[in-house]
Amino acid sequence: MTKTNSGTSETDARGTTDGSTPDTGVDPAVREELTSLRDSIDNIDAAVVHMLAERFKCTQRVGRLKAEHDLPPADPERESRQIARLRQLAASARLDPAFAEKLLNFIIAEVIRHHEQIADGSDPTPDPLGGPGYPGAS
Repeated sequence: MTKTNSGTSETDARGTTDGSTPDTGVDPAVREELTSLRDSIDNIDAAVVHMLAERFKCTQRVGRLKAEHDLPPADPERESRQIARLRQLAASARLDPAFAEKLLNFIIAEVIRHHEQIADGSDPTPDPLGGPGYPGAS
């Protein structure tokens, strides 16, 4: 345990309370750069989570439309096009295309799971984009 101004807190394996690099023996300029980079990473992580939430709002609406019109939860042709497109985007962004494909496959699997739940009536979440069943929808 480490005593802080606000009381006691747990220390991690590196001897810090916030997951940062311990202060001992680290050049202040390096510590400052690490802190700055970690702050950027935290902000990017938050943006990724919010973007995924927006994406899932759209895919939930897609799932409801598919269910209403008796369309299958999965669309392998679209998924293939999306994977190819994302691999190209990743390459142009200097990100490993294989990693981008793994990430998209994980997301697609979750979307299909949601669509299956919507189709069989086991999805309790309202349509986030205001379709039928959404609170406040006309």
